[in-house]
Amino acid sequence: MRLRTLIAASVLVLTATASHANEFINVLTGGTSGVYYPLGVSLTQIYGKAMPNVKTSVQATKASAENLNLLQAGRGEVAFSLGDTFSEAWKGNEEVGFKTPLKKLRTLAAIYPNYIHFIANADSGIKTLADLKGKRVSVGAPKSGTELNSREILKAAGMSYKDLAKVEYLGYSESVELIKNRQLDATLQSSGLGMAAVRDLATAIKMVVIPIPVDVVKKIEDAAYSPGVIPANTYNGQTVDVPTVAVQNYLVTHEGVSTDTVYKMTKSMFENLDAMVASHGAAKAINPKTAGIGSPVPLHPGAEKYYREAGLIK
Repeated sequence: MRLRTLIAASVLVLTATASHANEFINVLTGGTSGVYYPLGVSLTQIYGKAMPNVKTSVQATKASAENLNLLQAGRGEVAFSLGDTFSEAWKGNEEVGFKTPLKKLRTLAAIYPNYIHFIANADSGIKTLADLKGKRVSVGAPKSGTELNSREILKAAGMSYKDLAKVEYLGYSESVELIKNRQLDATLQSSGLGMAAVRDLATAIKMVVIPIPVDVVKKIEDAAYSPGVIPANTYNGQTVDVPTVAVQNYLVTHEGVSTDTVYKMTKSMFENLDAMVASHGAAKAINPKTAGIGSPVPLHPGAEKYYREAGLIK
């Protein structure tokens, strides 16, 4: 009887251990030349130390819209997303790439703002948004968060894709390479300050950061957008502050991830923000005091548990 009890107990322990060891956290990011990817790599390292029995991985993607659809399908545990795309996913906007409302999504944290980088080859003669008419422009990958930004900003400026001579739907690196090769005149890139693709272009050619005036920003009918500034000298040759659009980024998870796992993910990230900042300076803007408020989608219970425990929400 005692032997059978010991064997049964051992089986339970081994089963529980195996179950925990088989837990995965796949972090969905964006292109490798953007900000999401290095921050995602940093998160996998943080999670790996906080939960040594959990297997972590980072996946390069087309960013926001693809990330949210993958989360809804259970093909990832945490992802980066722009706030406007996150809101449209929750509502189910087919034009943005969401055939039905993605109601399995949950908020983990509001993180840092993206800044719209509307950049052009200086030789193109583009200095203002109006100058984009008749030009060759890359607006971001199809139905990506960046492409949604492009549509909204051009609309607020009284323009559409029809006003452009050529529209390309490309990622950051591809867009920059085509501008270098004079096959494109301009591109919109939505990312944290100091993004690698823009730094690369600024060192290769003389470029212009196109200003987006406050009056244009105010015409955008989405609370996720607000006026922002790309500070002088953020990029080589950019010697003045440039007004632009800021869009809040979020870390997103889904309801199928356990409360305990999301709690540990949230807690470990905020306890290791220095590691995030070391991976990319955009993480300097992550603020625990505002991370749990203002999202268009409900908090995951695990994240909410952390914010309440830390006294960050009531």
